[in-house]
Amino acid sequence: MADGVMPDTAAVTVAPELGLFLPARIRPGPVQVKCDGVSSLGHIVESIGVPLTEVGSLLVNGKPADPGYRPVGGDAVRVLAMARPQRVDCAQFVLDVHLGTVARWLRLAGVDAAYSRDADDDALIEQANAERRVLLTQDRGLLRRRKLLDRFAPRLDPWTRCTACNGPLRPVRKADIEPLLEPGTRRTYQVFSRCQRCGRVYWRGAHSRRLEAVVAAAGRIVKSAGSGASA
Repeated sequence: MADGVMPDTAAVTVAPELGLFLPARIRPGPVQVKCDGVSSLGHIVESIGVPLTEVGSLLVNGKPADPGYRPVGGDAVRVLAMARPQRVDCAQFVLDVHLGTVARWLRLAGVDAAYSRDADDDALIEQANAERRVLLTQDRGLLRRRKLLDRFAPRLDPWTRCTACNGPLRPVRKADIEPLLEPGTRRTYQVFSRCQRCGRVYWRGAHSRRLEAVVAAAGRIVKSAGSGASA
């Protein structure tokens, strides 16, 4: 402030779906931001906490605007959320080190989800580009299983991926893997699958009813997201 005069400001209103990114003190908005004639709209949006990857479109005074636009005093900015489901060429994902549990649940539902506890940011970006995967990160506490399925609505193929390594599961004869089984498992179960990558053996054990409920819930979420897009 110079000579008691407040700098020019613009009012930024963020869609409710993106409100979780805003500090509690400025919810629900609108947020008053300074217009210095240099900062771009994209920079301003991210400076208040909203990542541009989560933004569907930007409006200035009711008209579409590019992230490179430089706001001026009196502008009314609206930040809209990404439409859901967000269509991608191939629903394959790579997840950062914080999302190991999410990776296992996605694999249970048959979604191709690459994950490594040792991958740093550069390695994740390189893998995402090389394998044409969507990179998911929890740096801002953003991602939750429900929000992921709702956002991308990937095709589900439950019980076909190894939850440990993401490899494909194939039916296997009990006789071929019997030496690997505990005595109780050999007596109780007859149908098995095996990971073609790491060799891990799977069967529908005592916990299968709980996992089936998880898979069914995932299917309902994806179906609901797809119906909303076509409505």
